[in-house]
Amino acid sequence: MPTQPRQSILCPNCKKLINAGEARCPYCGISRPGSGWKRAFSSGFFRGADQLIAWIIYANVGMYLLSLVLRPSAIHITLSPFAMLSPSSESLFLLGATGTFPVFQYGRWWTLISAGYLHGSLLHIVFNMLAFRFLASIVQEEYGSYRMFALFALGGLVGYVVSLFAGVRLTIGASASVCSLMGAVLYYGKSRGGMHGQILYKQVGGWALGTFLFGLLAPGINNWAHGGGILSGIGLGALLGYREKIRENLFHKALGVGCLLITAAVLIWALLSGFILRLL
Repeated sequence: MPTQPRQSILCPNCKKLINAGEARCPYCGISRPGSGWKRAFSSGFFRGADQLIAWIIYANVGMYLLSLVLRPSAIHITLSPFAMLSPSSESLFLLGATGTFPVFQYGRWWTLISAGYLHGSLLHIVFNMLAFRFLASIVQEEYGSYRMFALFALGGLVGYVVSLFAGVRLTIGASASVCSLMGAVLYYGKSRGGMHGQILYKQVGGWALGTFLFGLLAPGINNWAHGGGILSGIGLGALLGYREKIRENLFHKALGVGCLLITAAVLIWALLSGFILRLL
């Protein structure tokens, strides 16, 4: 009888060419590398770094516009750039602002994720998205797309948890997640060293210092979330590693996709609950 032809695949973890029927990859040791769900991750769930970065910006802009639409009569129209086109506090609360008030009084723990996609004014979202675009491009280049999104999502969550237990009553903004990316770049620059690492470390270190000082001088800035985000970014950067130390593997891909699915579910819930409560 003719023998069954061997099907060759790339290992979803180490990308070496192996037989699909292998019980364990002979190079990296991952079990059942030919299983469907593992190969699905290796096919490139996050196709195109620029596309992923763009979709995160779209999600933030979309949530900002919806916060204005939810109660248009309460939009703050003023000449002050810090308050121009500000959504109402009610709209922000309904769509998932976080802090001790919504979490401890109403049990809205999911707001620790949704708050990172809400903003209090046009200037607020513009500054955060410009900073995110710059830092996310660096992190994606040095860590990869999956780790970049995990750093963004988990760092923002940790930042808001720190803020919560520091007693901040109500807070919003992507800056905790942006600060996590900042922390990841700081860790990369210090760990890698060399001219490239030193330049990134000094540049982003200056940003971190400026962010902290601005938070001390300007009212309403949540430095607890910023500090928590930076420290979590440093810790997660060390834990997950960057490309020059370890290439993205199945764990990083599963973590990134898991963070994406949870974030999407929370934002959908925020929209549904926000508009339902608005109608009641």
